[in-house]
Amino acid sequence: MAQVVAGDERVNETEMKAMDANRYATKKTIAQGMLDIALLTANASQLKYILQVGEQHQFYKLMLILISLSIVMQILSGVLSLSLSLLRDCRLHQPEFHQSANVINHVRTAFAFFTTMLNLFISAFDSRLPPPQGDLLNNVN
Repeated sequence: MAQVVAGDERVNETEMKAMDANRYATKKTIAQGMLDIALLTANASQLKYILQVGEQHQFYKLMLILISLSIVMQILSGVLSLSLSLLRDCRLHQPEFHQSANVINHVRTAFAFFTTMLNLFISAFDSRLPPPQGDLLNNVN
């Protein structure tokens, strides 16, 4: 088995692969958390805009409901992620908790899917978007 020298420590290749997988998972988790925070911030900004514009916005009630639902689902998804993490840390080594962890994971995945769908609708009804590019090209002479 080949060995890699890293400083004064000798590490075999199988240990390097195990460390790389763990490092990848950690980076992926951090990136996902940052994206979740970015989405929550964007929704808060959209909610602020809708509340400032008020009833003048063409889809005021729809946008208010969609943005509020998205924020609530993101918060619930975060709570489920936290509970799943605590379950993994404390009791996942016990087989009777495996079913609970699977249910929590599936519910959290469903929340993430529906949050994505809600944000697609929010983007579709957002009136702050610029006009389509085709309209700008037709006006150029």
